[in-house]
Amino acid sequence: MKIAFLGPHASFTQLATAQLFPDEEILPQASILDCFNAVENGEVAKAVVPLENSIEGTVSMTLDYLYKTPSIKIEAEAVMPIAHHLMIHPENSVEDIERIYSHPQALAQSFHFLDSHYKNIPKQDFSSTAAAAKYVSENKDLKIAAVANQFAANLYGLNIISRNIQDFEQNHTRFIIISKQQNKYDNSRLETLGEKSGMLVTLPEDHPGGLHQVLSVFAWRKMNLSKIESRTLKTGLGNYFFFINVEGPWHDVLHENALKELKSINANVDFLGNYKEFLLES
Repeated sequence: MKIAFLGPHASFTQLATAQLFPDEEILPQASILDCFNAVENGEVAKAVVPLENSIEGTVSMTLDYLYKTPSIKIEAEAVMPIAHHLMIHPENSVEDIERIYSHPQALAQSFHFLDSHYKNIPKQDFSSTAAAAKYVSENKDLKIAAVANQFAANLYGLNIISRNIQDFEQNHTRFIIISKQQNKYDNSRLETLGEKSGMLVTLPEDHPGGLHQVLSVFAWRKMNLSKIESRTLKTGLGNYFFFINVEGPWHDVLHENALKELKSINANVDFLGNYKEFLLES
């Protein structure tokens, strides 16, 4: 079975995908859109894409493509701690560093460390942490360093000179497995954190109390919402859809009647699935 993931090699998404599908063929994709297209076109059975980071927030493109491709569903979520390390070419030394490369989010998440220890060293954005590490490995004559993960250091033969330089210990990224089936992914080798349902809801029209009406469907049933986030429909100011997570296992009466009531108030509902959430290693 072929599994797509947001590349390149040695990215955090590859680390997540390798743990979720250790025995499958995994294929890097250049963008989140490419991951969705690969699933939609049948080039792969599933894909793994980032959904949310505890520091940087929701990955808006993932929500947008979930909305734009209603045939694609969510099979599982996986949470992985994010650890950033500063690394250099083995033939260089820490005193030689003249520039530091990484993805903008990694640089932002390591800002205080880099500002404290390398305040006057320029930081330069790169397309990904893995690509930055690869660039350092291929340019030993340049006095440069990269912020990336352990897997990238191992893959490209770099020396880690400072470990766990992220500013916040509770730095986690949430990934989702997407496919064209409402299957329930399971993995007995991974710790299960819980179960939830996901859905995209569009209000029938912009009127006072519209969102309250939607939320009331869950409130009076005492269904806990762990996430609700709005995204613009890109059809004009004030037009949104909502990504909603409902905590807990599937309950035929509660969930089915909640979905029926949402439709009865003319809300458009794309049910993404009921699925488990797993804990990964960094």
